[in-house]
Amino acid sequence: MALSYESSGVRYDQLDAFKRACQQAARTTAGLLAEHGYAEPATTRGESAYLMEAPDHYLAHVEEGLGTKNLVADAVYAATGKNFYREIAIDTVATIVNDLVTCGALPISVAMHAAVGDSGWFSDVGRMNTLVEGWAEGCRLAGAVWGGGETPTLKGIVDPATIVLAGSAIGKIAPKSNRITGEVRNGDAILFLASSGVHTNGLSLCRLIAQKLPSGYLTRIAHGDVRTFGEALLAPSVIYVAFVRECQRRGLKLNYAAHVTGHGWRKLMRLDEPFVYEITAPRLVPALFRFIQKAGPITQREMYATFNMGVGFAAFVSPGNVEAVLAAAKDTGHDAWLAGRVTKQDRRKAVSVPSLNLTFEGDTLRVR
Repeated sequence: MALSYESSGVRYDQLDAFKRACQQAARTTAGLLAEHGYAEPATTRGESAYLMEAPDHYLAHVEEGLGTKNLVADAVYAATGKNFYREIAIDTVATIVNDLVTCGALPISVAMHAAVGDSGWFSDVGRMNTLVEGWAEGCRLAGAVWGGGETPTLKGIVDPATIVLAGSAIGKIAPKSNRITGEVRNGDAILFLASSGVHTNGLSLCRLIAQKLPSGYLTRIAHGDVRTFGEALLAPSVIYVAFVRECQRRGLKLNYAAHVTGHGWRKLMRLDEPFVYEITAPRLVPALFRFIQKAGPITQREMYATFNMGVGFAAFVSPGNVEAVLAAAKDTGHDAWLAGRVTKQDRRKAVSVPSLNLTFEGDTLRVR
């Protein structure tokens, strides 16, 4: 029987219903910004970052968590002695700042939240130090200061053998014209920036697969990749801040941007306005995802609804800016390509991949 993300205990319908309830209640507090000299832009709720508008700039705020990827690192550490907590720390910073830059905000300060069930978790000095070093490295890659954090000991809530990693960031858009507003038009191009692997989403399902494999995380993924399943899962996430910064420096307008995380390729239609996002040039799926799909087994539809499938970030640009934006991506170290286009089809909202006979209609993503 094919596996699904729900079979690992993750149900987006329940999570998204809670998010929508939070957004509704949160809107009632927006008036409190006025006494601080800020206002809430009309379209910020439901986006990856929360914006606050001042006369000459915007501030942005994001809170995000790693999820369960560190449990993979723990299992590999126990089996091989290889410590991947530097990579885990970079992952956590990445999932925060990649959300932040989708609105055009460049990160200023990143804070760590590291909760444990027992303070003894920090007694492994090597693991602790690589976590600290990785967090600092992630901040440097994002161009942000490590501003502080919190390390609660939550006995009875957190397993004493694990750590819960999360954090937040604040960023700034100045001048205001650098804001990525979501002004997408019929015919806009969709550019993809490659991921390094699963990044931080779908790990609960990957852990379920590992339990089924005779060699667990030590299984070779093959398909031209010499890494083990565990090593491939633990590749650190790509940080896309430099790409957005370079586009701003070159005066290249991004009409919209999407951090491809939870909900897989459905995230391409996060924008409220209805468009059809047609992906006409999907690349060959990286070996890790082919291994996951076969090992599950997992249907192709479920794979694209859960994982990034080799795409970590998407930029929507006017056709005349395609080559210049691709050059900015290349010059900041990213593998990027023209993947498709945006079309207006009455009130229809969907992501379509014709070559894969795959379509996700708008009602499959309800984050607003």
